[in-house]
Amino acid sequence: MVLTAESRIKEGKEETNVGPSNTPRHPEVLARWDPAKARRPDIAEAPVFYPSLEEFEDTVAYIEKIRPLAEPYGICRIVPPLKWSPPFRLREKSIWEGIKFPTRVQNVELLQNRGPVMKKKKKPKARKRKRSSSSKGQPSSVSSPEEEKVFGFNSGPDFTLEEFEKYARCFKESYFEMKEGNAGDTKWSPSIEEIEGEYWRIVEHAAADEDVEVYYGADLENKVLGSGFERGETSGWDLNNLRRLSGSLLSFERGYISGVLGPWGYHVEDHHLYSINYNHFGEPKVWYGVPGTHATSLEKAMRKHLPELFEETPDLLHGLVTQFSPSILKDEGVPVYRAVQRAGEYVLTFPRAYHAGFNSGFNCAEAVNVATVDWLSHGQNAVELLSDENKKTSVSHDKLLLGAAYEAVRSLSGDGGESGKSLEWRCFCDKNMTLTKAVETRLRMEEARIDALGGGFRLMKMEKYFDSNCERECAKCSYDLHLTASGCSKCSPGEYACTKHANELCSCEGNDRFVLLRHTVDELRSLVRALEGEPEHLKTWASMVREVFSEAQKREPRGFDLNLEFQVDGEFDDTSETRHDEAEDLKTWASKVKEPRDFDLNLEYQVDDEFDNTSDARHDAYMLNFAASVETINLGFLVFRDLWSNKHAIYPKGFKSRVKFYNVKDPMRMSYYISEVVDVGLLGPFFTVTLEEAHQDESFSAGSAQACWEMVLQKVNEEIKKRQERNIHTLESINGLQMFGFLSPSIIQAIEALDPNHRLVEYWNLRKQGGSLEV
Repeated sequence: MVLTAESRIKEGKEETNVGPSNTPRHPEVLARWDPAKARRPDIAEAPVFYPSLEEFEDTVAYIEKIRPLAEPYGICRIVPPLKWSPPFRLREKSIWEGIKFPTRVQNVELLQNRGPVMKKKKKPKARKRKRSSSSKGQPSSVSSPEEEKVFGFNSGPDFTLEEFEKYARCFKESYFEMKEGNAGDTKWSPSIEEIEGEYWRIVEHAAADEDVEVYYGADLENKVLGSGFERGETSGWDLNNLRRLSGSLLSFERGYISGVLGPWGYHVEDHHLYSINYNHFGEPKVWYGVPGTHATSLEKAMRKHLPELFEETPDLLHGLVTQFSPSILKDEGVPVYRAVQRAGEYVLTFPRAYHAGFNSGFNCAEAVNVATVDWLSHGQNAVELLSDENKKTSVSHDKLLLGAAYEAVRSLSGDGGESGKSLEWRCFCDKNMTLTKAVETRLRMEEARIDALGGGFRLMKMEKYFDSNCERECAKCSYDLHLTASGCSKCSPGEYACTKHANELCSCEGNDRFVLLRHTVDELRSLVRALEGEPEHLKTWASMVREVFSEAQKREPRGFDLNLEFQVDGEFDDTSETRHDEAEDLKTWASKVKEPRDFDLNLEYQVDDEFDNTSDARHDAYMLNFAASVETINLGFLVFRDLWSNKHAIYPKGFKSRVKFYNVKDPMRMSYYISEVVDVGLLGPFFTVTLEEAHQDESFSAGSAQACWEMVLQKVNEEIKKRQERNIHTLESINGLQMFGFLSPSIIQAIEALDPNHRLVEYWNLRKQGGSLEV
């Protein structure tokens, strides 16, 4: 809470009772806790996860595992296994007592209820991005008075950690009137709920003359105190190591001390990244999170209730200095979830999830940003928004996207080895999978922009080290130029623009204007098809990746030099429209498959030796690699009545999942289906499966998951027979529970956690006997 606050300092006097430089302040605290007016919000709790020691070994894989269950909440809490207890280096005497850090001053009663701050008309200088560290979207230093006055960024005194802890304890004891009990009793201390109620009383309804000021040491650069983790720790849960892990896309250090004390306002991370926060020691942090799916609703609600602040500061939510009542958000239909992070626990926030909170006492926490493969679509949206707002980026999104693609090519080609780390990349590839889709989306975007330029630009190959020694950004919108850049050799040498703003850079004609391409459109098409597993394209890209990776290892053993040049074709032709024929590629590939193959769902397929490359219905390569990969959309909640569980599975009401299967109208391609469990009263649960494509109204309902998917299977088989396809056999069987996700270990674990007291007796009796849930 306001644990470094100076409340109601005597009128007309500044706080001057400061001891020697090595002692903390001792303010006279006049305000007092008012429990009768508590304003604690009534909101639901965010989920909590308890990984096993085995699960805890792979940080990125665990984040991927819990994502479908936790992302709908925006935030979640992760409690490490009991054996995880990393040493905290900032307790060392030389650091604890000897190193001072700067603080900021913030008035808590003005976090929500304040008027505009008068600013000079002078436009502040744009903040240059830093790739070596992060300050959670805030400037790393306070703006000078000559530039502007900004709420929440005034400088406070310097403290050592020892001084800051004493100061916080002094305030808390005075404000909450914490007194010693009877002999032998411990001192009374307010509960988290009591502190929370008082905090929101101050934010929402502080009296006109009630000033509650906070000193907080947030967003300290790593060089001030350094990381709280001991040097040499190898675990991925040491936040300094996270960027180097397999599956993590960030190639720069994001480790910093995120805050010793103080509230932080609603915000999203730079580039809509994940963030992970570890509370090293001290009192709990209270978090509030809004799912990324409701980010726009939150922004709309805050603009509605704080119009003057947004009029003065359009990017108000980038500043972390505005709190807003979760109760009001809830009334506006915005879901908000709460998490209390105690010492030794992590809090994970998801892409574009707004989050805010406060500290209930002195603590020290550390945070970094995280980018996993599933983040790529969020990151692409973020850079487009930043471009529209003419804001600088913190990291090159295209560099991370291409880096992931290169690593995936290595994995698919076998160059990455057959270890679990290499195999992880494979689940993101194939047609319409996460990474393939991200590369293809970026390809289509850039292809359209280049086409829109017309013929007034020369297409040229970008030098491999174009942006390795300096940051290349669009002169018009600050868009990162790692993938493409336009320029003019006549009027603006050394200045570049993105392909969206190429025509705004200058109006020269002739051959002076150009577009630099790291990869041609045809090369990127080939990369997409390589990620889909097409052999010829995969072979070509694997060769290029192998060569570059070998060079990169000599320079930096931990990863690629993403500035190195890739060129699929031997010679660059800026007018080339050459395209490989898909049918020929598939024919070559299909001819290698001679025998029927069995897959996870007991479905059998056969590709004939001959392949008709003139057929309109082309065989989708995904058919030969089918496995049910179920994504949870909504976990639902338990109903403790008959029919809502049995010895095979638990069926939460409102459960919803997503899985890819053969399209019932065109079984030669794959589509997504939504599986749901709905309530039909006394009849118990009812199961539905719906084809997700909006233009195809296909839905199947039945009294069991098995019956639903058997109906889907029957429709697929009927279509296969009707078409008399020679390249595929009819499907014999399917497992409805598996297609719903009720046999997926992660989903089973999440559903079982909803019944900690084992009230669903029939289900748990079989589990206790070691029975199998397979049907």
